[in-house]
Amino acid sequence: MVLEIVKFGNPVLREKGARIEAITPEITRLIEDMFETMRAARGVGLAAQQIGKALQLTVIDVSGITDRPSTLELKGKPADVVAFMPIVLINPEIKPFGNASVGPEGCLSFPELYSDISRPESVEVKALNAKGEPIEFSCGGLLSRAVQHEVDHLNAILFIDRMDKEEKAALRPDLDALQKETKAALTKK
Repeated sequence: MVLEIVKFGNPVLREKGARIEAITPEITRLIEDMFETMRAARGVGLAAQQIGKALQLTVIDVSGITDRPSTLELKGKPADVVAFMPIVLINPEIKPFGNASVGPEGCLSFPELYSDISRPESVEVKALNAKGEPIEFSCGGLLSRAVQHEVDHLNAILFIDRMDKEEKAALRPDLDALQKETKAALTKK
């Protein structure tokens, strides 16, 4: 089922996600719905906060993106990114490394807003998959950026928090309008 994606201004986006202690039928269904929602919105990642649930859960799929390559290492050896997709990260822990890399980012909770964001070029990831099994990998490129962006969501950090001051100031009218619209919609519910 395609779920509603919450927009900037909804307080759940500023809530740190609770750890998931068991893979219940509800969590399994939520994962399926999150993938369906992400694909319907043509995104590459979606965090639980973005569908109104403050949980340590995100889904990612960069397999259809060819203009922004990704790299992947499993047990220290290069692996096929597409064969690894889609991925579910439950209770993820990340360790970014490498030089800072600036790249374009958008966010499904900020429709039509984009900015260049600086992030470390690579990241090591430890998490549970959809079955509750431990997974570990290192990645670079778009996959690294997507993992860092989504894990930020799980920790109540938004991509606007990573923008430089000038960029954020330039987007301020759009951000204020989106926040006002979201808060107005919330009061009608």
